[in-house]
Amino acid sequence: MKKIKFMLFTIAVGASSLFGGVYNVDASHTNVAFSVKHMMISTVNGEFRKFNGSFELDDKTNNLIALKGEMDVESINTNIAKRDAHLKSDEIFNAQMYPKVTFVLDRVQGDKAYGKLTIKGITKDVEFDHEFGGTIIDPWGKKRAGISLSGKIDRRDYGVTWNQALEAGGVVVSEIVKLNIEIQGILKAEDDF
Repeated sequence: MKKIKFMLFTIAVGASSLFGGVYNVDASHTNVAFSVKHMMISTVNGEFRKFNGSFELDDKTNNLIALKGEMDVESINTNIAKRDAHLKSDEIFNAQMYPKVTFVLDRVQGDKAYGKLTIKGITKDVEFDHEFGGTIIDPWGKKRAGISLSGKIDRRDYGVTWNQALEAGGVVVSEIVKLNIEIQGILKAEDDF
């Protein structure tokens, strides 16, 4: 009986460390989305369609210990071409001068993730709600892990200040932007390093 318990313990410990390591972001199963209030009454949703990144899980605990990502401003999409062109213009993101938005994780404490977000060359500390979705081996034998990050930023902190006042009061675009990032990663093979 002791031998069986020891074997089960060994399997459990091995399984918990099985999914540690560095993961490349799987762009086809990841969504980098944002939303902002429009004219104070409705919400406009958007996303970055082109991005890349990686994250690392601790070998023993599967805790998130590193994450970095880069979003291509030219890939911004709100499903309205005219609005997307305005977002990329020098009035808002200035994609020509600042083609990337980046995030680098500093640390995770409980269900909070802290890091540095850079927009338009301005870097600020940010806090996200963090949820670890778990790990799995997919039908093709690849190890995958999922992470969710959500939070809010004030776009004015990053020099994104364009707005117009409404006659009835308020502004066209809220200063507060909600971010919702759903990440799925594939464990790097040893020959990827």
